[in-house]
Amino acid sequence: MASHSDTLVVFFGATAGANGGKLGSDEREIILLVWQIVDLHKKKVGKLQRRLVKPDSLELTDQSKEETGLSVDELYKAEPLDKVLQQFQQSVSAELKALGRSSYTLCVDGPLIIRQALHPEASKKNLVLPECFYSFVDVRKEFHKCCPNAGQVQDLTLPYILEYVCIPELPLSEQVMGLKEVRCMVQLCLHILAEPYNHKFSCFEAVKYKLESGACSKTEPVDSETVIRARGLPWQSSDQDIARFFKGLNIAKGGVALCLNAQGRRNGEALVRFINQEHRDLALERHKHHMGSRYIEVYKATGEEFLKIAGGTSNEVAQFLSKENQVIIRMRGLPFTASPQDVLTFLGADSPATDASDGLLFVKYPDGRPTGDAFVLFSCEEYALNALKKHKQILGKRYIELFRSTAAEVQQVLNRYMSTPLISTLPSSSMVPMPVLATPPYLATGSTRDCVRLRGLPYTAAIEDILEFMGEHTIDIKPHGVHMVLNQQGRPSGDAFIQMRSADRAFMVAQKCHKKMMKDRYVEVFQCSTEEMSFVLMGGTLNRSGLSPPPCKLPCLAPPAYAAFPSPAMLSEAALYQPPLLATPRTPQPPLSPHPTLAYYPPQHHPAQLYMNMNMNYTAYYPSPPVSPSTMSYFASPPGSVALAAQQPHAQGHVASPMMPQHGALVRMQGLPYNAGVKDILSFFQGYQYSPEDYSSMVQMSQGQTRSLIQPKEWLCL
Repeated sequence: MASHSDTLVVFFGATAGANGGKLGSDEREIILLVWQIVDLHKKKVGKLQRRLVKPDSLELTDQSKEETGLSVDELYKAEPLDKVLQQFQQSVSAELKALGRSSYTLCVDGPLIIRQALHPEASKKNLVLPECFYSFVDVRKEFHKCCPNAGQVQDLTLPYILEYVCIPELPLSEQVMGLKEVRCMVQLCLHILAEPYNHKFSCFEAVKYKLESGACSKTEPVDSETVIRARGLPWQSSDQDIARFFKGLNIAKGGVALCLNAQGRRNGEALVRFINQEHRDLALERHKHHMGSRYIEVYKATGEEFLKIAGGTSNEVAQFLSKENQVIIRMRGLPFTASPQDVLTFLGADSPATDASDGLLFVKYPDGRPTGDAFVLFSCEEYALNALKKHKQILGKRYIELFRSTAAEVQQVLNRYMSTPLISTLPSSSMVPMPVLATPPYLATGSTRDCVRLRGLPYTAAIEDILEFMGEHTIDIKPHGVHMVLNQQGRPSGDAFIQMRSADRAFMVAQKCHKKMMKDRYVEVFQCSTEEMSFVLMGGTLNRSGLSPPPCKLPCLAPPAYAAFPSPAMLSEAALYQPPLLATPRTPQPPLSPHPTLAYYPPQHHPAQLYMNMNMNYTAYYPSPPVSPSTMSYFASPPGSVALAAQQPHAQGHVASPMMPQHGALVRMQGLPYNAGVKDILSFFQGYQYSPEDYSSMVQMSQGQTRSLIQPKEWLCL
């Protein structure tokens, strides 16, 4: 068999959109292929072949029409891409047989036609490309090897190269797009094969057939010029889907890292590491290309970002991922008592794990408690597909979710659970002491199952929707008993807790409202205790099989340097029934005593209005305090901040409890311009009364976030 350098097939293509240096950047289909064989030993050339290709979308840009000279009518009569590729193989094979050759290598003017046009289009159309399209030589790099003083490879163009080696231009009659480029490349190849160059083609480039899995260590150096961030991915997309999106470009081993959100679910982003900067730059040209019906945004990223997601330090994980060419499946929702044998039995004989129990990796908390997650290795795609068929089947009393996973996701999940949680705290004690609300008495922990958990709420659901969902059971809700759970981004998580007046009422709600529809979704309703609710608000998990406590049971509510309010047990009934502050703002009233107090509003007279105006408490997923930080405001204030209200006149005989006099109110402002100063902040609060001689302002600027300490003349609700 002849070596790859014995025969070249000079290859050229054009698309219905951008060509030249932007070929393939607009996802337009190939409409023209031209090729010609060159026998490197005998210095002979074959017949020049030109084929039109019929695209699925018969639309040509004006630029393409001008450059190619083709019309829609001509393309309509052409063959589709798969047929033209068959003709290419048949034509080349016949000529090779006549020359006595059996193998060949493609020769192209730059990698774009192979990497950015042919492979992506074939992937989208589910075409299997011949093996010859996975290896090629770039005539520019071969020329640069002969003449290194001619300039950088990326700056070389075919007209410049021909002028450099004194090859005359073709006559105008032969300057038809495709024919011209192929003839010029053939002339160049024959020229550098002769004296004085005597060049041998050896710079073969390869296109990877598939993505290689592998582990990445946090100590491994990663070049920032090889990493991109892909955003807008479908949530169910796998690493193979991402590799298919970047088909034609070589991704580094284990180079796809799917990003997870605070709940451990994929957030539609991924970090991808390529073998070199050239492939990274080509990947950036696929910005806003489509994966199915979604367009994907592609941006530069850094090696540090990639290592943060994909890097690991665990020897156990490294050993688990050391087996190459394995398919990884993630199992979620396992009973905490599940053993390796239970998992293997669940998977069955038709989907055996690699090396039995050695192919299982259980995810655990730092103290060794199971999280309910596990990863399984399979030696082939068939076994993995059989395992995925068991998605949501029952193991013990729980249904198990199965998903495709990646080595980077294994590292990310293990890093998330094994790392020490960081509890965000308030500013340092050098600032003026700040009041922090104590735990409300109605959230005192207990084993009485007088609460219900709502799971699967629409993300647009508000407190009014929950009260409507509860129907006649609304009258049994405790004051301030509706707790909406937000994620770390401050968005609804789909969960809520409701405190009922008794365990019997909670049981009735769970029985009658379970899987009842809210908008276009059914909502699951479970009975639970206040203690279980507090654990979940801390970051634990709760389901029908029991409770999984959070990694940290005792988060610090505030640094010791901060003073706290006295117990709010003395608050009057009127103070507990206040309308939402944002919904019904009130004009600040001057204080009636030298000591500021918490504001209260008279209770509503109509029962329906009473429950519609209950405060909506919130929490963030772990790490977070075990209770809602504040019940004095409708909106979710940032952690570490608290709202103080103006003292109101006595209403309906209720008197608010006097509180400790404080020297300031800490207000956190987010999203400020980076050039904002103290004057800008004071101007922003114009309209609120304060004495110029009394206020003191201390501003800490950090990453678009500002905390201001102001002594107002009147206690205002901010």
